[in-house]
Amino acid sequence: MKRSFRKQVSWAVAPVLSISLLAGCTSGAPAATGTGTSTNTAKDSKPAAAEPVKIQFLVPSFAEVPNMADHYWTEFQKRSNSKLDIEWIPSGDYDTKFDLVLASGNLPEVIVSQSATRPTLLNAINQGAFWDLTSLLGDFSQYPNLKKNADPNVWNYMKVNGKIYGVARNRPNIDPGIKMRKDWLDKLNLPIPQTLDEYSAALKKIVESDLDGNGKKDTIGILGHGFLLADGDSSYLAAFGGLDPIFDKDGGLIKEVLTPNYTQMVDWFRKQYADGILAKEFSTIKKTQAEEMFATGRAASYTRNIWRDFSWEQDIKKVQPEANVITLPPMKGPGGVSVALVPPLFGAFYISKKVPEAKVKQILEYFNTTTTKEFTDFNYFGIEGVHHKLVDGQPQLTDQGVKEVTTNANQPFPMAFNNIMKVFNASAPKAYNDAKIKDTEVFAKVGKMNLFNVVYSDTWTTTWPKYEKEWQSMVIKAIVGQISMDEYKSYVDKLNTNADIKKSYQEFAAKYKEFFGK
Repeated sequence: MKRSFRKQVSWAVAPVLSISLLAGCTSGAPAATGTGTSTNTAKDSKPAAAEPVKIQFLVPSFAEVPNMADHYWTEFQKRSNSKLDIEWIPSGDYDTKFDLVLASGNLPEVIVSQSATRPTLLNAINQGAFWDLTSLLGDFSQYPNLKKNADPNVWNYMKVNGKIYGVARNRPNIDPGIKMRKDWLDKLNLPIPQTLDEYSAALKKIVESDLDGNGKKDTIGILGHGFLLADGDSSYLAAFGGLDPIFDKDGGLIKEVLTPNYTQMVDWFRKQYADGILAKEFSTIKKTQAEEMFATGRAASYTRNIWRDFSWEQDIKKVQPEANVITLPPMKGPGGVSVALVPPLFGAFYISKKVPEAKVKQILEYFNTTTTKEFTDFNYFGIEGVHHKLVDGQPQLTDQGVKEVTTNANQPFPMAFNNIMKVFNASAPKAYNDAKIKDTEVFAKVGKMNLFNVVYSDTWTTTWPKYEKEWQSMVIKAIVGQISMDEYKSYVDKLNTNADIKKSYQEFAAKYKEFFGK
């Protein structure tokens, strides 16, 4: 398959929701179930509706655990002809829980993996924990929505050893952005940064000031969560050219964390830490802590989904009324620009091999039924008059909508691909969304995707866990100054001479050629 490594994504400038789709979503008509039953059949000859399919899920939770009996979930299950039994795990703890569940062997019917290349997932696939869906999906003639409403390359990306084991969770390529408190830039008469150097200089001035007015100089410059900055790593690494394919002298594709570019980024963060810009506790901050810190006006910059700009700005205004949160434009770094595109999937759904084949087909039909624009629109706005109202032709969430139609609403179904999904904020005014979409349009043209979200290596899967924690410790020590950069470079060089890691690079290169035709 010929494919440019730099993602060239078609850009939808139309609003997420058309009035016609909205009408179809709020009429109360049941969603198609794929049974072939015509809604025009005479009442006395109409077959009885199929029983709702009961599905047990394990999924990550990015908001408060929902009440599955509320208006939104009651209507969703009615339209999808389903009864969902969902165990919600806080997103920050999800990968740990995921690994524990796989190790126990006590799998739910459907489990979400947030990455299609997670080592524990690949091990479980190789051990036969999940259904091979290849023949069941076939040419997708039985499940057309799963193919036509996804990115054209998704099903190729889903393959493990040439077979399909999961149903992709469709997501847009444009998603994370480096946020900045523009009101603080304005207070210091600083322009919006166009380069990493300007960004660092602006943040240094911010942390040396008392812009939050609390009488202390305790503002965090760069906030993150997890290791290293979690959601923010790829955006910064892109500016150092670390999302480009980088090969060793033997033609092996070097894992991005062991490239010279990543080392250069570590050195940059070391400088930010020394200047008091990077959060002192960056290596121990949890996601929920970081969200609370940014939403209460304690940090200048944080990298997360672009749609969050409006929501966090409203939160900060409760304590700092002049707050203005923006996503920075692509900033030029030594090897690229600070825009990371994400794969057109956020992991996938995997069906336990313990599930009978007949039930597997029912689950696939549920996924097919819900992979439509209508369901995705419903996922964003819920029921008209209950969860949203039309303002200037755009649905805008009501208070009940904000409460019930959260990010968790999109966890238990694939959704239809839409490249403005993570830019658009359903609570924001139309003018705000239109401007945000226009401002981030360039991301699709200049951003790059971390190819290791797609390519994988069996040898890396079994080898890297032996070194990952030690490597993470060395990164942190280098950033905080406990070891020199030369010591860190020597450590990385040693890893790159390891026979198993070098073998991994050859396998990565083969997968890269398979997926990208290079």
